[in-house]
Amino acid sequence: MIVGASFDTVEEQKAFADSEGFPFALLSDPDRTMGEAYEASRPADDQLVAFPLRVSYLIAPDGTIAKAYDLKGSKTLGEHAGDILADIAALA
Repeated sequence: MIVGASFDTVEEQKAFADSEGFPFALLSDPDRTMGEAYEASRPADDQLVAFPLRVSYLIAPDGTIAKAYDLKGSKTLGEHAGDILADIAALA
């Protein structure tokens, strides 16, 4: 299952998902509870503090984080997906 999350409201998430044609769920975290728990919030002095860090997490069946992927690098979406699929295969 793929789930996305951001600090946007439910309404903003729905509008974004509709406009981009996302085939997966987007979660709303305007109070940043999930962002803080997953260490995806930026420091208060960051000029982009309103936006979460671009991080993907591979969650194991037991609910633990098996791997985290920092998306600030130069990988394309296809390369990132390939990395995740390879890690899923390695963990299986």
